[in-house]
Amino acid sequence: MKFFFSFLLSFFVIQSFNAQNWDIQLLKNINQSYSKTGGSIMVAVTETGGPLSYAMPVGFFVAGKVQKDHKMVVNSYEMASAALINGIVTTVLKTSIQRERPFETYPNEVTKYSSGGSYSMPSGHTSTVFAAATSVSILYPKWYVIAPSYLFAASVGYSRMYLGVHYPSDVLIGAIIGTASSLGAHLLFKQLKKKYFKDPMKL
Repeated sequence: MKFFFSFLLSFFVIQSFNAQNWDIQLLKNINQSYSKTGGSIMVAVTETGGPLSYAMPVGFFVAGKVQKDHKMVVNSYEMASAALINGIVTTVLKTSIQRERPFETYPNEVTKYSSGGSYSMPSGHTSTVFAAATSVSILYPKWYVIAPSYLFAASVGYSRMYLGVHYPSDVLIGAIIGTASSLGAHLLFKQLKKKYFKDPMKL
């Protein structure tokens, strides 16, 4: 039994090591393909993601009020709730995991081309845009909403690696958190809509 647990521990250590090698190798391949034009585009993408994601629920709320569209107003609440849930989960995980940024751990192999805030895991930019993309895709399930939303979200995730501020695993976990946050908010609002948001006069 002791041998079994020793073997199991060794297996997970080796797997973790291999995963780390894959993580940094993929990042290096992306980051080292940097060009001035590509960098300008990726900086614009990465800096647009957050503001657009946070502006979306505000825009839906204002449009709903102006058009007297009860459903649109409630949808804006759901989008804002997804963003809030995502922000809390992402922040808690960042401060709990405390993973260093790749350009800090590998200063001679990864070049930083953009600002990187606190800890690396998960990617806050990625989780934010995936939360927004998932929310709007659930609420307005049309291909012309879903396709550009997720394409932009994926572009933001890629930009974080291209600019050297996140590992691929940071981006992957960020995408999962953002998606899960919006799915959770949607399930919550399905119940809330039945109880509290039936009457437009209460909004």
